[in-house]
Amino acid sequence: MTESASGTASGGTLDEIDRKLINALQGDFPLVPEPYRQVAATLGLGEEELLRRLDALLERRVLTRFGPMFQIERAGGAFVLAAMRVPEAEFERVAAQVNAFPEVAHNYRREHALNMWFVLATATPQGIAETTAAIEAATGLPVFAFPKEREYFVEMKLRA
Repeated sequence: MTESASGTASGGTLDEIDRKLINALQGDFPLVPEPYRQVAATLGLGEEELLRRLDALLERRVLTRFGPMFQIERAGGAFVLAAMRVPEAEFERVAAQVNAFPEVAHNYRREHALNMWFVLATATPQGIAETTAAIEAATGLPVFAFPKEREYFVEMKLRA
């Protein structure tokens, strides 16, 4: 295994500390004033090293996102699953336009007539219609919104 100057494994490999870090950050994140310091201590690391390794994992795209998951409705906001029918020749351009909206997450391609699917998260329920209209204006394509009918809790943890 090759170590980089940052102390994390380079390329597509992870060193044992990175593995422990990834496994430790997938749940039970402490709700304390200095959570990274607490997690670092449980791993035998300093807080700065933990943060440096986390940044390196994000930069290398080993991790694509690190952050909390909120039930936005409890804070007065809204989620919706949305889809678009995007001509293949325009897919990358439209994906860039859609992804430029901060309300968009989890944009992915499907082999289906509706070939682009993403999640919209807005601070208010009215924000869904506003963002949908803005995406339609930017792309020139209709957005089909599929509001949540029922919520399920599915916890998935991947062992590194």
